[in-house]
Amino acid sequence: MAAKSRFRRFAKIFLIIALVAAIVPPAQVMLTKLWNPPTSPMQFQRKVEAWRKGSEWEQHPIEWVKLKDTPPQLIHFIWASEDQAFFQHGGFDLPQLRKAMNEAKAKGKEVTGASTITMQCARSVFLWQGRSYIRKGLEAYYTFWMELLLSKQRILELYLNHIEMGPGIYGIGAAAEQHFGKPVGQLSRSQMMALAAILPNPLNWSPVKPDAKVQKKIRRVERLSSRAPFPTKELPER
Repeated sequence: MAAKSRFRRFAKIFLIIALVAAIVPPAQVMLTKLWNPPTSPMQFQRKVEAWRKGSEWEQHPIEWVKLKDTPPQLIHFIWASEDQAFFQHGGFDLPQLRKAMNEAKAKGKEVTGASTITMQCARSVFLWQGRSYIRKGLEAYYTFWMELLLSKQRILELYLNHIEMGPGIYGIGAAAEQHFGKPVGQLSRSQMMALAAILPNPLNWSPVKPDAKVQKKIRRVERLSSRAPFPTKELPER
């Protein structure tokens, strides 16, 4: 009887934890439908990482830029280089994922380059950076709810305002000010391409003094954007 009682107690605790885990993500996603989150777990993670290393870390506040006020050309560059199927898929680009898996298998490496804008947004807003299966599972769960509860325009706006764009720099508004000393609406074409180019490795690449690797990425952004016209009908009216 005692063993059965303990089992029931553990089962009840497990069910409560499972229920909370199932409810919290959609509730958080619904909240971002009406509220612009000023920070994220990932930003806290970066602070902790810097503290552990004993290095200085300046956290710049997010400077929120509404999607309708974001330069369409900047959106075009980021969309072209990060996720051209964003407006077509439901959060997961399965053809791209299969391609990435085949390439990783052929090279004997981990799968990379298959994250959609929604998936990147999920970990930038709600989660943390890392390669654990727990984080990947949560990322997929948040991605499902984001695509179900938010519009593509809102997901894109959250992404553009939370994506990591340098040490302590999050979002295009802060990136424009910290890297170039100007509002995002005043960026030149080359500056926009440079910001899009550093997204794969923003902590180590500079859009201001691009090395050979970043210059190569800039040329890639220009090439991809020239081949893929942006679907401007997907953006809100200015």
